[in-house]
Amino acid sequence: MHRSELTIDLRALRRNVRRLLDVSEGAELWAVVKADGYGHGAGDVARASLEAGATALCVATVVEGTSLRSAGLREPRIVVLGPTEDEELRSAREARLELAVGSSPIPSGVSVHLKLDTGMGRFGFQRLPDPPENAVGLMSHLATADSDRAFAEEQLAGFRAAVAAYPGITRHVANSAAALGLRASRLDAVRCGVALYGLSPFDRDPAADGLEPVLSWRSRIARAFQLQPGESTGYGRRFVAERPTWIGIVPVGYGDGFRRDLTETDVIVAGCRRRAVGTVSMDSFAVELDEELPVGEPVTLVGEGLLVEEHARVAGTINYEIVCGIDSRPERAQRRLVGA
Repeated sequence: MHRSELTIDLRALRRNVRRLLDVSEGAELWAVVKADGYGHGAGDVARASLEAGATALCVATVVEGTSLRSAGLREPRIVVLGPTEDEELRSAREARLELAVGSSPIPSGVSVHLKLDTGMGRFGFQRLPDPPENAVGLMSHLATADSDRAFAEEQLAGFRAAVAAYPGITRHVANSAAALGLRASRLDAVRCGVALYGLSPFDRDPAADGLEPVLSWRSRIARAFQLQPGESTGYGRRFVAERPTWIGIVPVGYGDGFRRDLTETDVIVAGCRRRAVGTVSMDSFAVELDEELPVGEPVTLVGEGLLVEEHARVAGTINYEIVCGIDSRPERAQRRLVGA
């Protein structure tokens, strides 16, 4: 086995797409595949999303969009959500990308989505200009759809008032949390990212929203040994044995995306949850065992009921950051597709 193996279940992703289409009640679903599909592989998840009923793809940069075109995705709409530099406009035009624009001047010769800042406080017009002929969308972004419904509804009301004078132009504001939890936000299209991958936008079990995790991550025991009382494992001696303790070393570390702040999180060894102990190194971490286990014993880092959301709570972060940080390059991990 490789140092670790990432499995991407495209069947689960397609089921998530269909679930999101069901809750969107007629709105189009635009699949957000930026940051290499949240670490899942942008090209693969883009194709699977389109096969399951998504009608457009969303990326963060022009380069991400042109990369999808180069990967053979010639036909679908691709919307660049982030800001675009002047020197990138020619590439965007040639690749038939659509650009989110939140400040003047509005570029010509390319389809644009005018972005209104209704309270996110990042990019966007403070006041919506009259849409030019090349405007194909009017958009905003909700800051608190996962946490503060009242503010999200305030943003939505402001957006609807601003775009009411421009019927016939596609309106889109909902992210995953809004698509699932704020019915009035769905409008003409919803832009779903995290939910697409079976991750909860609400820091709970994704199954509560009818979603299935797409990614699983496994490794193995590379060495097992027993510490005697007073002996330690790892940098800084953060774990010192108080009694004879079996330790397994897993050849995955923060260089692979198993973060340094995941000490004390659970992994699954031989079908049972075990605790990661000591300092996570760049290329390995230690796990406390109940008994001696053979080299090669499987270790599940994500999957088999062990959710990314659990690791995120231990690390004090969000599930997005955990999956985006996993290194899927062949030098570090083997990547396997299911249902391609």
